[in-house]
Amino acid sequence: MGTVDRIVTILVTATITSMVWIVAGGSLIEMSSADSQKDKARPGASASEAARPLTQETVAAAGRAAGASQASTADRARNVASNDRATATRPQMRQLSQMVIPVLNVRPDELSDSFLAERDGGERFHEAIDIMAPKGTSVIAAAPGTIERIYQSETGGNSLYVRSPDRETIFYYAHLDQYAPGLKEGQKVRRGQRLGTVGTTGNAAPDAPHLHFAIMRTTDDAEWWEPTNAINPYPYLSRVER
Repeated sequence: MGTVDRIVTILVTATITSMVWIVAGGSLIEMSSADSQKDKARPGASASEAARPLTQETVAAAGRAAGASQASTADRARNVASNDRATATRPQMRQLSQMVIPVLNVRPDELSDSFLAERDGGERFHEAIDIMAPKGTSVIAAAPGTIERIYQSETGGNSLYVRSPDRETIFYYAHLDQYAPGLKEGQKVRRGQRLGTVGTTGNAAPDAPHLHFAIMRTTDDAEWWEPTNAINPYPYLSRVER
């Protein structure tokens, strides 16, 4: 092969290699903004561990374990598990004290506090509570707001993000079996309005239907999928002393 041929071969090879890296880089950038990546980034949006059977007894056990976990005293006092958005403020007590249990026919004494239960081998907290109920039981809005996102994810399954009127609190409902007819993003919902039914979609155990319910404090200019501060729903729904 002559000198000219070698030079041509080198130039062609370099050009092809550069094109491959450009295409690969573009794909990675696109993937980082995809819904699948948002799903992985959502704090408090993941459901109960699929590998661990979920029953009323295991939920109660998780609550007891959370009470004995290594979470800080300060975290327990304010019922907050994370501090992802430093500018997020605490909601007014009146706003959360007026919530209703988001599953029909569930009494306050039937709830279990699994907010600080460990997940992924202790790498994160549950940051929500699981409300056990038969599949098909009506799920209602715990508080008024606007449907920010109707979302199907690998972990939460059929999910809803409802944003409060002041835009600083997001109520997250996951594992729904079905959505209420006519539900759409941007729709305003009142407290107690039917949103759907309890199910096992996402990574919920098939034999343990429940609603994964989370409260996430954010800022009025933040997107629905951005980091939030998780607030424990249990004290407000069970009406225990805070």
